[in-house]
Amino acid sequence: MKLIIGNKNYSSWSLRPWLLMAAHDLLFEEVRIPLDQPDTAARIVEHSKAGKVPVLKDGDLTVWDSLAICEYISEKYLDGRGWPVDIAARAEARACSAEMHSGLQAIRGQMPMNCRATGRKVPMTPELQKEIDRVDSLWSVCRAKYAALGPWMFGEFSIADCMFAPVASRFATYGVALSKSAAQYQQQVLNHDKMKLWIADGQAETEVVDADEAGQ
Repeated sequence: MKLIIGNKNYSSWSLRPWLLMAAHDLLFEEVRIPLDQPDTAARIVEHSKAGKVPVLKDGDLTVWDSLAICEYISEKYLDGRGWPVDIAARAEARACSAEMHSGLQAIRGQMPMNCRATGRKVPMTPELQKEIDRVDSLWSVCRAKYAALGPWMFGEFSIADCMFAPVASRFATYGVALSKSAAQYQQQVLNHDKMKLWIADGQAETEVVDADEAGQ
């Protein structure tokens, strides 16, 4: 398999399938295309006409959306273990992942992922605070409900944790205050060995994407 990704420092969508694949020790070639460069668009289009990363190449198959890649990996390589075993938990995990995939626009827009940055501050708009509170609630409620099964959102590590991993990084970058339960979950994500590896690689990158250097 080949996974085409953007900068590890900035590309939150690339992190999601990468973390799932890396956490399960799957073998894949990593192809990094730095974003916001003169040749970025042309290089990405060589792999997918959608023109965005991440892109998964598996033989003749091309999958070009982070959640779709995670679903494919779970079905083909993990015997469905990307999602919780229990049907109700699986439905909730999918709902949480879909909410992250299609929503939380204020967090995405006002708090870009930036692994190198710490102590950044951005204006706290009502919409941003509302979304932060929503994430805090999701993490806290899920952890309380499934705590007996393990330390992740739904007990065992799942695609839902991968979908929210960039948010855990963002909240660290911008010093977001969380409830005790949500803060514990955030540290659970940031302390994952593969998450630490991604962050270290991102911090070592030298490219700068001005649009993602938010805050002071």
